Amino acid sequence: MAPPIAVWIKLEIRAVVCFLIAKGTKCFVIYIEIVENYSEHAMSMTQVYQWCSWFEDGRTSLPDEPRSGRPNIANNNWNTARVDELIKVNRRVKLKEISMKLDIPKMNVYEIVYDKLGYRKVSARWVPKMLSDEHKRQRVQISQILLHQCQQAGDETVDVGPGWDHHARNKLLEHLEMKLVYT
Repeated sequence: MAPPIAVWIKLEIRAVVCFLIAKGTKCFVIYIEIVENYSEHAMSMTQVYQWCSWFEDGRTSLPDEPRSGRPNIANNNWNTARVDELIKVNRRVKLKEISMKLDIPKMNVYEIVYDKLGYRKVSARWVPKMLSDEHKRQRVQISQILLHQCQQAGDETVDVGPGWDHHARNKLLEHLEMKLVYT
C-alpha cells in the first residue's frame, strides 16, 4: 500500500468525492478511501457526507459558494496605516484602546498589529519585529565609535582576555560612559 499523499488541497479531495459519487461509491467507502490515501485530517466524515449529498443533488462546482454576511473590511491598507500611526505616536498603546479609537474589532486590530505590521510587545512597548535600516545604521555607528574609543584608550584597557585587570576594566567603562554622555 502506498503512503498517504502528504500535500493536498481541499478542491482535489472534493474532486475525488465527485468522481467516486459518479462511479456509484457509497459515502462511507469514500470517507475510508480519503483517510487511507490522504489522511484523517483531509476531510471529516460529516464533510464527506455533506459533499456526497451536494454532488448527488446535481452540484458540479468544487469551490465554496459565495456566502451571505458581512465581509471583513477591517483588515485593509487604510486601517493598517492608521493602526501603525497610533502605535508610532504612543508605543505603550493597548490593543483595546486602538480598537476603541478606530472602531475596529479587537481581533482585527490584533491581526493587523502582529501579522501585517509585525510588531511584538516588549516591556509594555510595541517594537518592530525586524530592525529598520536606520536602526541598523545606528548600531554600526555606535559599534564603530566604541571600537575607536577602545583603540584610543591605550594598551592597558584593550586587554580583555581572561586574566585582565578589574582596574583596567573599570577605567575603560568610565571612559566609554564619559564619551557616550557627551556625544
